[in-house]
Amino acid sequence: MDDLLDRVLAAKEDDACFTQLVEDHKSWILSCASKAAGRYVTDSDDEWSVALMAFSEAVRSYDAQKGAFRPLASVVIRRRVTDHLRSEGRHSAELTVTPGAFAGELEEEEACGVNLRVASRVAQDSMGAAFDDSVSRAREEIAEMQDILRAYGFSFFDLAECSPKAEKTKKSCAQAIRTLIASAILMAKLRLKRLLPIRELSEQSGVIRKILDRHRRYIIAGAEILDGDFPILASYLKSVREG
Repeated sequence: MDDLLDRVLAAKEDDACFTQLVEDHKSWILSCASKAAGRYVTDSDDEWSVALMAFSEAVRSYDAQKGAFRPLASVVIRRRVTDHLRSEGRHSAELTVTPGAFAGELEEEEACGVNLRVASRVAQDSMGAAFDDSVSRAREEIAEMQDILRAYGFSFFDLAECSPKAEKTKKSCAQAIRTLIASAILMAKLRLKRLLPIRELSEQSGVIRKILDRHRRYIIAGAEILDGDFPILASYLKSVREG
């Protein structure tokens, strides 16, 4: 167990150590996810990605003075997988109502540049309680995204300025986002270090480092939105998801 303690502490600071720790504990992580889901989970299931993020969270927050690592990690994995399963039902319900609520209202706004003023304008121009409810949920999503992005050192409202403008650059950033959210390891590194894994992302996506560095905030926000439970914000990134 002392060896595990040393490895977890090393993984908090070193990406290579974290990657190796994940590989060595993959079966255990899948087992925890399966117990939480009440069915057999494989590494091709969404629950695997959720469990991996939870494992990363447990590594990041681990304090050796508060007990062994595995009991903590198992609790975090169980909670996150359970929350994910609950949110999936809520996500499906919202998708039937909200994606079209803001259709045609953004005009020249960048996909990630949507803000509370846009939401307010849509509320004033639209009719019906369904639209008002959508605006309320949009505000909630923006507030939650604010909290997430604050951990990375920037604001949701910074995105309007850092979003790519040229079509070629937009396509490159979209490719980077798709590559990022398709890799549980890269997402875990992103959330563990709160830094974009530029070298690995460039190698896997084929996008040059200069673009990744210049538009890292947009890429981080896009990945967090599409990999999270943000159906309204995600609807503005439909072209990014579909490629």
